[in-house]
Amino acid sequence: MNYFKKTLHGVSWMAAFRITTRGITFLRLFILARLLDPYMFGLFGIAALVLAFLETITETGINVFLIQHDEPLEKYVDTAWVVSIIRGTLISGLILISARFVSDFFKSPAAFSLITLMALIPFIRGFINPSSVRFQKNLEFNKEFLYRLTIFLVDSSVAVLLAFYIRSATSLVWGLIVGATAEVLLSHLFIQPRPRLAFEISKIKKVVDRGKWLTLAGVMQYLFQNGDNIVVGKLLGVGQLGFYDMAYKISILPITEVSDVFGKVTFPAYTQIQSDRPRLKIAFLKTVLGISILVIPIGLLLFTFSQQVVLLLLGENWTSIVDVLKLLSIFAIIRAIYGSTGALFLAVKKQEYLTVMTLVNILGLAISIVPLVHKYGIIGAAMAALIGQIAAIPLAIYYLNKVFKPSHEAID
Repeated sequence: MNYFKKTLHGVSWMAAFRITTRGITFLRLFILARLLDPYMFGLFGIAALVLAFLETITETGINVFLIQHDEPLEKYVDTAWVVSIIRGTLISGLILISARFVSDFFKSPAAFSLITLMALIPFIRGFINPSSVRFQKNLEFNKEFLYRLTIFLVDSSVAVLLAFYIRSATSLVWGLIVGATAEVLLSHLFIQPRPRLAFEISKIKKVVDRGKWLTLAGVMQYLFQNGDNIVVGKLLGVGQLGFYDMAYKISILPITEVSDVFGKVTFPAYTQIQSDRPRLKIAFLKTVLGISILVIPIGLLLFTFSQQVVLLLLGENWTSIVDVLKLLSIFAIIRAIYGSTGALFLAVKKQEYLTVMTLVNILGLAISIVPLVHKYGIIGAAMAALIGQIAAIPLAIYYLNKVFKPSHEAID
């Protein structure tokens, strides 16, 4: 099967997965928005910020490393598993240590118990079999579809069922805990090779050396994606954070899922042709065109019918997010198209490009967000996110020109 057919096959399966899971996500939001109030979503948002931050700063880049390199998985899977277990345990400990500080920072004592419960998730995830990247590496997206969908269904079902009974943000955390447990079990029962508790220092050093830019890029991306949430939660309170986070989810889910589908498929596909720059350029341009054709109409529909979307999905209690949703739908279009560069830069092993681009995103957000939030509330936060996203577009174009510039030198 040639590159185009493999990519089309992969996109079809990943699109099926994303459409299915996002349909379930919207159904879950539809139900949970009527069972839990914005304050509950705000509490969960605080706990999720802590988990995402600690997972980001301890990112090893092992999964990307395993996909990028031609060696068989057996060579690194044991080392990858040991590193993953250590990382998960470290994150759990840091969450427990930071729980009181975070709840005090957001002036939300109720967040403390939720954050401590969240500490179970990274510990459990640490035991996932690293060989699960085999599906992406080998472009076996039909298997990836079944694997991921099963985990997602477990997570969503538990969250919704518990919300019916306890009417608490705790139900969302338990959904993640049970989902993580399911992933550990599935990864060891059905995916080969199974790892052993063994590692080699030389292999760890090799992975860390390649992954350091991914770690830094991840930290930068976290700050850009969550800086607005942090400022909103700190300046406007947990309730307003719940409103803003919901508007962000509604705008991002249908649009960036398109770019995520393409990113999941094109990263391993680009990796296979990364030494053929003319072919790589054509493949990238086709990807950008495909993403644009799909996301622009979706974004325009969200912008035009934002009030109807909010009333249909969430109900009258959430109508204050309509104007925020309009701005974030534009943000999501730009982010989806701009984000198509990520898979390309990873494939050509230019992780540092992503780091610098995200730094510019953060600067745009950081300079504008506090004054805009003070003046316009959560609408100002959406404005700042849009400014930050636009800020790095010229730099992305510059790096693309560098990658595709004719050269006799091989890509490192």
